[in-house]
Amino acid sequence: MTVTNHAALQDDSPTRSQTDPTEIADDKVLRAQTDRRQLQQIITGLTEGVILIEPDQTILWANQAALDMHGVTEVAELGANVTEYRERFRLRYRNNHPLQAGTYPIERVVAGECFSDVIVEVYPAHDEETNWVHRVRSLVLTNAQDEPDCLALILHDASEWASAEKRFEKTFNANPAPAVICRLSDQRYIKVNQGFLEMTGYVRENVIGRSVYELDVFENADRRDLAIERLGEGATIPQMEAVLRLPEGGTKFVVVAGQPIDIGEEGCMLFTFMDLEPRKKAENALRQSEERFEKSFRMTPVPTALFTADSYLTLDLNDAFTATTGYSQEELMGKPIDEAGLWVGDARKRISALLIESGSLRNVEFQIRMQTGEVLDCLVSAEVVGIHGQDCVLVALQDITERKRSEMELVSAVETVMQDASWFSQTLIEKLVNVRRANAPDAGAHLADLTARERDVFACLCRGLADKEIAKDLGLAPNTVRNHVSTIYAKLDVHSRSEAIVWAQSRGHFGLTPSKAPQKKLRKTAD
Repeated sequence: MTVTNHAALQDDSPTRSQTDPTEIADDKVLRAQTDRRQLQQIITGLTEGVILIEPDQTILWANQAALDMHGVTEVAELGANVTEYRERFRLRYRNNHPLQAGTYPIERVVAGECFSDVIVEVYPAHDEETNWVHRVRSLVLTNAQDEPDCLALILHDASEWASAEKRFEKTFNANPAPAVICRLSDQRYIKVNQGFLEMTGYVRENVIGRSVYELDVFENADRRDLAIERLGEGATIPQMEAVLRLPEGGTKFVVVAGQPIDIGEEGCMLFTFMDLEPRKKAENALRQSEERFEKSFRMTPVPTALFTADSYLTLDLNDAFTATTGYSQEELMGKPIDEAGLWVGDARKRISALLIESGSLRNVEFQIRMQTGEVLDCLVSAEVVGIHGQDCVLVALQDITERKRSEMELVSAVETVMQDASWFSQTLIEKLVNVRRANAPDAGAHLADLTARERDVFACLCRGLADKEIAKDLGLAPNTVRNHVSTIYAKLDVHSRSEAIVWAQSRGHFGLTPSKAPQKKLRKTAD
């Protein structure tokens, strides 16, 4: 029987259980250091900042981007551990609330917490002016036994974004146009400016956090369904009229529009508003004013017509106008001012020119031809007015036909009876001049048409001297004076001494002095 030599079966090499424990520990450290060296090489060139921390809170390493984001050049300047880091850098949230001990991102990652997109402002401990804005997330690296082996903070420099956000905040809050912003994800308001608060009377706390349907900006909107559809799609919402309910009761008419925007990489909707209350009040006041105008236009006893300002089409006539002219509204409505034959001469051209020159007409003489063909003398006044948003010309007439006829008859009667005007008082002469000037057309005669001798005779005639007195005054024969007077009448188109005196007065020639004889005093005129 064979005997087995068990010693010969033994392996000369050492078994795993016989390996030196010290050698195994050194191998683990070497492998860990090799892994971390490779990790450092990978992240050194990243634009994001990376800080590696040991589970015992020692700050192990940081890449250049992380150092730059803290304004330092060496890892040691960050602090040897988490406690020194907290002493060297103060962190605040963007609402200016400082982070307390235990809430720093570096402390939270050491505690094994996983987080992302924590935004903080970082200040050197003794510098209030210098700061950076970091967007921070955590990363926990574990070993083969799934135990924390290395902890990492990954930093993104959000300073430029925060600066742009701050400028947007200032612009948004300073904008006088009322506005609110809601998140598209939950359709809740996240921002409101002072313009909206002042327009509605809400306070900020009553707006922020409420949904679009709690504080409904599309209530009674004419296209509400479209607005809700566009809001769900995150698309532009066109302008539309709506009603806002106010906190103290009551409502306010507004125009609302929506524009999608991104805030902090989050989709939002910016609602802007225009207060319609002032416009509504103005429209009501205008409507009431136009109603009062309409009543006044109808009831006034003065003949009044309304024309368009651009083409002078007849828009409306009151009852006094149709009664005075004899035309019905149907005969004149919608026709140009000169087409119906109502006006004698180019009324449109004259009225338009005078309105352009002075802005209005006051008592300018025109002639109106009645429906019967009779011509009326009228004083016309006109003004440009706005009716229902349209520029119009309001024209009023005053019939002075009878007055002119009476005045002319009076002048003719006086001239017929008073062949010798020498006893006329100055006051009466001036009144006759004014009447004559207002009612008689200019014959076109001029004082220059007279010879020098005729002007001397005319000057004496205007002084109220008789033919014999003129002859004596100028050293002429009486027949010569009578011939001169006759020639003067013909040249000036007058027929009596009184008309000659009126002619002179109306043209500023009354009181002339003869050039070839000394002036004599006027004899006393009768009272």
